[in-house]
Amino acid sequence: MTVFHFFNCAILTFGPHAVYYSATPLSEYDTLGTSVKAALVYLGTALIKLVCIATFLKVPENDNFDPYQELLKALIGFIDVAGLYFALTQLTHRNISQNHKFQAVGLGWAFADSVLHRLAPLWVGARGLEFTYEYILQGLEANANLVFTVSLAGLVSLMWLRKNKPKTLIPIIYVCAGILATMPSITSYLRRETFCLETAVQWWKVKPIFFTRGFSVECNCIAEGSPSSQCRMLNASKQTLSIHIQISNCRF
Repeated sequence: MTVFHFFNCAILTFGPHAVYYSATPLSEYDTLGTSVKAALVYLGTALIKLVCIATFLKVPENDNFDPYQELLKALIGFIDVAGLYFALTQLTHRNISQNHKFQAVGLGWAFADSVLHRLAPLWVGARGLEFTYEYILQGLEANANLVFTVSLAGLVSLMWLRKNKPKTLIPIIYVCAGILATMPSITSYLRRETFCLETAVQWWKVKPIFFTRGFSVECNCIAEGSPSSQCRMLNASKQTLSIHIQISNCRF
């Protein structure tokens, strides 16, 4: 069953890229070489982003929002825009139209991103004995990332490669490109805030029950004459671990 789970998650993660290539005119114009070149450019871009992150970003000591660090993350995200521009303009392509070119570049870019970020976790975790939905969600995330990357490549193509653009659409194009380029930083921030909110909600749900149960255990232990080393109640607001130990040692 673990092997089937791995193959299901792998098909969900990487299958849409093959379907997109075969179901669109990309396969008819033989743009596979363009997608491979775009994937190689993505690897170089990812290396540059890794160096920039390690150089300019510091490890946060807490979960507080740091505008300076988030701004740096957003600026580093624009390296993807520069990489897509390089792949669209500087690489040699077959005699294909601009519409097919940006799709081929976006497809290769998204596939390389899925291989780099999701293949190893799938190979290590999806073959485990315990079933989890985490890798199914990773596959769905890869599908969304495919749409996101092709859209970003299309916006880059509109911004710099198309000459006769309507003037009214130019600000909208730049705003959409900026939002897409900073989307990883935005989603990372929202994911962190959601995790903090869920943690706070769980803590406030558990704390009243935890304290009440702790004090009731103290009374029961004293009434039954249990050893003081097992039933000594400490300050519940500061030492919750001690309360947990006392609850596990005492009999209800």
